[in-house]
Amino acid sequence: MIRSAHVDTFTRDNLPPQSQWPVFSFTLPELQYPDRLNCVSELLDRWVDDGHGNHACVISPQESLSYAQFAERVNRIANVLTRELGLVPGNRVLLRAPNNPTMAAAYLAVMKAGGVVIGTMPLLRAKELSYVVSKAKVTIALCDGALADEMEKTRAATTDLKHVVYWGTGAPDALESLMAQQGYETFTACDTANDDVCLIGFTSGTTGEPKGTMHFHRDILAICDSYGRYVLRADENDRFIGSPPLAFTFGLGGLVLFPLRVGAATVLLERAPPDELVAAIARYRATICFTAPTAYRAMLGKLAGHDIASLRKCVSAGETLPKATFDAWLDATGIKIMDGIGATEMLHIFIGSPEEDIRPGATGRVVPGYEAMVIDDAGKEMPPGIAGRLAVRGPTGCRYLADARQTVYVQSGWNVTGDTYVMDKDRYFWYQARSDDMIISAGYNIAGPEVESALLAHPAVAECGVVGAPDEDRGQIVKAYVVLRAGNNPDTEMARALQEHVKAAIAPYKYPRAIEFVTELPKTPTGKLQRFELRRRASATAH
Repeated sequence: MIRSAHVDTFTRDNLPPQSQWPVFSFTLPELQYPDRLNCVSELLDRWVDDGHGNHACVISPQESLSYAQFAERVNRIANVLTRELGLVPGNRVLLRAPNNPTMAAAYLAVMKAGGVVIGTMPLLRAKELSYVVSKAKVTIALCDGALADEMEKTRAATTDLKHVVYWGTGAPDALESLMAQQGYETFTACDTANDDVCLIGFTSGTTGEPKGTMHFHRDILAICDSYGRYVLRADENDRFIGSPPLAFTFGLGGLVLFPLRVGAATVLLERAPPDELVAAIARYRATICFTAPTAYRAMLGKLAGHDIASLRKCVSAGETLPKATFDAWLDATGIKIMDGIGATEMLHIFIGSPEEDIRPGATGRVVPGYEAMVIDDAGKEMPPGIAGRLAVRGPTGCRYLADARQTVYVQSGWNVTGDTYVMDKDRYFWYQARSDDMIISAGYNIAGPEVESALLAHPAVAECGVVGAPDEDRGQIVKAYVVLRAGNNPDTEMARALQEHVKAAIAPYKYPRAIEFVTELPKTPTGKLQRFELRRRASATAH
């Protein structure tokens, strides 16, 4: 390890033993970072120093900031953190806000000051926030005033939080008032090591207590210089837009890190449901969109009346992209959605292809700088065409914060993501399921997402989730929870029609023997389908 700048050594002290780390590789020339590195100097300060300060940087419905203006906001927050709140390098700072310019600036300010940033989803409640505060020993929180209720409950429930500062309240002690002081417009970046922790991303907790994933300053740049440079290939003329929260590393990368790395602009929307997102693409002339497959599918019916001709790239992650959605979006817009798989543990996308290499239905090929393979339960590499567990390694990887589950995720130097994949002879990776989403029915292995993809190709289906339900005769049966489009009746005739549709689309044994029509599906704050909740429902109704 390089000499750390952290005075508060909590994160370094709670890294897993190096023997439990994945193997890290820095094969690309862009990944050869100096020992002393503060990622914010590279993402922001260098653009101002190079005369790019007047270029648009952060755009929102409330305000627009140039690179110079955004850099000043970052500096002012960094000064508040260090001069007013006593932050020393290594302290953890919790952020709580929807996607807006001050939230983005706060992310960078914490890192520039040598702190460790922890973004949290706006929908989290005090119990969930308290877990994060306790696990990471958070001493400072910056929060949008509109979200104060749960933050105050969190403050009352923990002894770790020493300072909570709100913005947008107009109060004398609001963040804006503290930032306004003379001399706060400049700030010298902390002389951090490239392997100093600067970000803890907490997993969404769909399979137990959330895990804190620790990332270094070099990791922040590595995702930009691998996926960003070789797959996304944006430039300074692009305008990014999307729906994922900044607390979700998919959103942080797509809406802050990738645009800043190339000197581009980003559009931050506090609310971005499909109807508002498609309108904002037109309004702000956005060129690159990051959102989930379900949002692309929902936007299809809302394109009329909106000029989205500015859009040139669309990125999808968070859950598998059904081929039906890919095909429909391509037909409607002429744009190939760039699918990808990432993980909070890996920070961002590590498998995903640029437009000219897309194979519809496949997640893609491995991102330059990474390696991936499919392994069996013993860790042996599987040949092409055989399903197994996905293993990956590269410049980023899993380092859990004081968590015994490190040895589950990292095995023999590889990050084992919990996904079941098939790799074909051309080294394209085809998603099958989360490893615990594989349905075993009468001896057949059935991937729930494959059945979902078939159902989504039916014009009556708006959304669906497929899981295994206990069955006395077959062990499990395939059960589908289906949200119908308006104007369709949730009756037995519709259920039969959907079953026959699936039988015609994929192997007949995979069809859903049970279909339950619902008005909505359970999802995480990041928009992912909570299949564990559907599995719980299916198990409960079977008894």
